[in-house]
Amino acid sequence: MQKPSLDAMARQVGRRAAEASSGRAAETVYGGHEKRLRQTVIAMTEGTELAEHESPGDATILVINGRLTLTAGDVSWEGRDGDFLAIPDERHSVQAVSDTAFLLTVAKR
Repeated sequence: MQKPSLDAMARQVGRRAAEASSGRAAETVYGGHEKRLRQTVIAMTEGTELAEHESPGDATILVINGRLTLTAGDVSWEGRDGDFLAIPDERHSVQAVSDTAFLLTVAKR
C-alpha cells in the first residue's frame, strides 16, 4: 500500500515547476495511462495556464495550496487551499492565480 504525502509531493513538484521553462510540473500519484483512474499532482507558477482542453472523463481538482481559476466557457470558479472543484464535462482551462499545486483526479471513460 502506498501512503504518499500530498503536501510533500506538492512542495517537490512545485520546486520543479519553478525551475521549468513552462512554469509547470506534474507527478502521477496513482494510476497512469494503463489505468482507468489517474491522480496527478500538478504544480504551476503564478500566471501559468493549462490552455483550454477536453477532459478524457469525469475529473476533479483538489487545491493543495495556492490559488487557481478553472474556466469553462463564460463561467469561472476560483479555488484556494483545500477547495474541491468538479470539472465540467466541456472544454476548460486552468490558470494559476498564485503559485499553486493541486491534485487532478480523472476517471477515464
